[in-house]
Amino acid sequence: MVRVAVDGMGGDTAPHAVVKGAEIAAAEGIAEVILVGDEKLLTPLLKNPRSVKTVHAPTYVKMDESPSLALRRKKDSSIGVAMELVKEKKADAVVSAGNSGATMAFAIFTLGRIKNVDRPAIATLHPNIKKGTTVLLDAGGTVDCKPFHLAQFALMGNAFAKSILNINSPRIGILSNGEEITKGNELTREAHSLIEKMNLNYIGYVEGTDLYNGRVDVVVTDGFVGNIALKISEGIVEALFSFFKENINRSLIGKLGYLLLKNTFEELGRKVDYSEYGGAPLLGVDGICIICHGKSNAWAIRNAIALARRFAESSLHEVLKRSLEELSEI
Repeated sequence: MVRVAVDGMGGDTAPHAVVKGAEIAAAEGIAEVILVGDEKLLTPLLKNPRSVKTVHAPTYVKMDESPSLALRRKKDSSIGVAMELVKEKKADAVVSAGNSGATMAFAIFTLGRIKNVDRPAIATLHPNIKKGTTVLLDAGGTVDCKPFHLAQFALMGNAFAKSILNINSPRIGILSNGEEITKGNELTREAHSLIEKMNLNYIGYVEGTDLYNGRVDVVVTDGFVGNIALKISEGIVEALFSFFKENINRSLIGKLGYLLLKNTFEELGRKVDYSEYGGAPLLGVDGICIICHGKSNAWAIRNAIALARRFAESSLHEVLKRSLEELSEI
C-alpha cells in the first residue's frame, strides 16, 4: 500500500482537521497514513490510534514564517520530518496544508530537483466547460521567473497532462494579456520564442478566460501571475455562491427555482470546490509532494491523500524525469 506522510501541524485548521482527514483516508484504505507532528497534540485527537502511524516532530512552521529561516532553524519541524521520511523511502509521498513557501523550500532541500529543472512549479487543476481539466502552472511556487523557467514549466505541464490526465497531445499556452503575438511583456515574448521551438503542441498566447473554456490544456505563467489568477478564481466562486444564496432566500419564487436547480448547483459546487481536488502537486522535485490550501478541511485532507496515492502509483516524478532527462539546459 502507498505510504503518505501528512504534515499534521500544517494549515489554519491544524491539527484537528488534518487528523480527522487522515483518519478518514486510513479508514477507507486509501493509503497507509503517517501523521507527523507533536504527538502530545496529535494522539489525543485520534479516535482510533491504531488507524494511523504517528511520527514525532517537536516543532512546526507557522503560516507567516519566513521559509528560508524555517529551513535553517526548523529541520525538526513537522514538514521537515515528513520530507525526510520520503527521502529515506519510509513514505512514498508527502501532503501539507501548511506554509507553502516552507513546504517548497524543504522539498527542494530534502528531495532535490529533477535534472534540468531549475525551479519547481505548483500545478493546479481547473474544470473547463468542455468537461475536461485545465492545468495551470506555476500557481505560486516561483514568483520571479526567467523565460527558460516558463519553458521548463511547459515541459512539465505537458508530461503531467499526458500521464495523469491522459491527453495524448496537450495544447500548451502562455498566459498573456491577449492572443496577438504583439501582446505580452518581455518575459512572455522571450518564453514564447523558446517554447515554439520545442516539440510540443504549443498554441501561443492564451488569455485568462481560456483557463475555463477548454481551448487549452496547459496554461503556463510565472508564480506571481498564476497565484493571482488562482485567488481571483476562488474569489469569484465564493462571490457567485454568496450572490445566489442571498437572492434565493429573498422570495418564494427564488426558493422554488433553487429546488428545481438544486442538483445543478450541487454539481457546480463540487466542480469548483478546492476541497474536492485536495491539493496541487509540486512538479519538478524528486518525489511526490502535494500542497493543500491553508484552509483545508478534513475532506480536503482526505482527498489530498488520495491524490498523493494516485500520483505515487503513476510514478509522476519518474515520468517527469524521463521527459526532461534527455534535454540539455534550456
